[in-house]
Amino acid sequence: MNQKKAKLKQKKSKLNQNPSRSERRLKVIADNRKARFDFEIIDTVEAGVVLTGTEIKSIRAGRINIRDAYAQIRNEEMWLQNLHISSWSSGGRLNNHDPIRSRKLLMRRSQILDLATQSAQKGLTLVALKVYIKGHFAKVELALAKGRRRYDKRKVIMQRETDREIARAIRHRQF
Repeated sequence: MNQKKAKLKQKKSKLNQNPSRSERRLKVIADNRKARFDFEIIDTVEAGVVLTGTEIKSIRAGRINIRDAYAQIRNEEMWLQNLHISSWSSGGRLNNHDPIRSRKLLMRRSQILDLATQSAQKGLTLVALKVYIKGHFAKVELALAKGRRRYDKRKVIMQRETDREIARAIRHRQF
């Protein structure tokens, strides 16, 4: 009897150590690496996306492009623009979706108002960084970002190259 209780305690402790189901089932579908280079990321936030049936099927198949995607606030609602989700091949003409349509983002009103005041500052925008599946839902990671100038981009490249050279020198002990 005591052995059964001990095994049960071990199982419970293992369950408590593991991350939640939704955290385990996080699957990144698309990543906007270009945005991390073109913009200086100030803050990130997660938002749900309102989708149709054929859109979620295309997203799960990985047929999505977020390179030019950005968020816009209209009438105290958040909308995602320029997110390209390819048409579902067996969706037909009537049941299929428009690949580039505005998609509503699901966030708390207080978060939307905070982002509205922050993005109203000159030079700040909301850029889509990645799209992923969390549990059964499609989510978008948005970033409050400031655009970089060409010379800023060059500076970032030079800094990255010097860091690599330093790491290489340390690794090979060539000071």
